[in-house]
Amino acid sequence: MANPRVNIASEEVLSNNWYTLRKYTFDYQRADGSWERQAREAYDRGNGAVILLYNAEKQTVVLTRQFRLPTYTNGNETGMMIEACAGLLDRDNPEECIKRETEEETGYKVSAVKKIFEAYMSPGSVTEILYFFVAEYSDDMKVGDGGGCATEQENIEVMEIPFREAIDMVASGEINDAKTIMLIQYAQIHGLVGQ
Repeated sequence: MANPRVNIASEEVLSNNWYTLRKYTFDYQRADGSWERQAREAYDRGNGAVILLYNAEKQTVVLTRQFRLPTYTNGNETGMMIEACAGLLDRDNPEECIKRETEEETGYKVSAVKKIFEAYMSPGSVTEILYFFVAEYSDDMKVGDGGGCATEQENIEVMEIPFREAIDMVASGEINDAKTIMLIQYAQIHGLVGQ
């Protein structure tokens, strides 16, 4: 149901290069009943899915490391980020997307994934909803090297690390990707991996 306190007056595409950046002009009804005109830009990159692969017996998790230009331009000296495996939804649903991305990026073929929640990651400027998953992995699920899809210019390093080390990397700031922090904390709170 549409919000009766919001009336979109106009929508303008500012960029449609990699994804779509739109400028919206709208009228918003304040709590006192008065209306005010506002303008905001929203970046539409589609929705995505992310997963934490964990092995309870080995007490490890699988993460990835790759170069992220936006972080490089905003204080990350190397531009390298340690992250949970993630990808954008194409034409498939979040569960099928994350299974495909897991195999492409990490080399592990998982069949059973568990959706734990979904979240808007930057609701002030980005339209994306991110679907969060966890899945247990084992060595026999390794079907390839991972590394991402070459046609998408992905150059991904796969990392299998002790879960305790991942927690410490969050505390030290070595892991500073929001979606990855959320998944590691979820695993810690719910006792998915021994500590």
